[in-house]
Amino acid sequence: MKAVQVSYPNVVMSNDAGAPTSRGERKIGQSLWRGFRGRCPNCGQGKMFYRYLKVNDKCPVCGEELFHQRADDAPPYMTIFVVGHIVGASMLFVEEKWPDAPISLHIAIWPLLTIILSLTLLPMMKGALIGYQWALRMHGFDDAAEAEKAPAE
Repeated sequence: MKAVQVSYPNVVMSNDAGAPTSRGERKIGQSLWRGFRGRCPNCGQGKMFYRYLKVNDKCPVCGEELFHQRADDAPPYMTIFVVGHIVGASMLFVEEKWPDAPISLHIAIWPLLTIILSLTLLPMMKGALIGYQWALRMHGFDDAAEAEKAPAE
């Protein structure tokens, strides 16, 4: 198999701040934040999901292909990790401050809080992971297809 060297064209586009960035530059923090908000990691405007956890094939605003994502089991794992720490720390705090709290209160609060936090954070974690994959050009999120389409200079 022959190795092919791909050079990225120096196309200028604008980001949220309005400052031009080169086509090859992808900021990880910005992509994570956009994904966490459920927005396209490229433009920050188009919706990433068309249903609760179903990712759009392309961004409806800029046309960036999003079907390359491979989130798999990472978002549920990260959600469990975060929710477990929040709920566990909250349980310890309540038990420390109010040791005589009725068990019925614990039965009512902690499972409900766990379910609400899990369902709220899961799409956010998935979006952030997709934004991270996009920023690092993982799983097909590279510019190789665009570099092949660009005219030679």
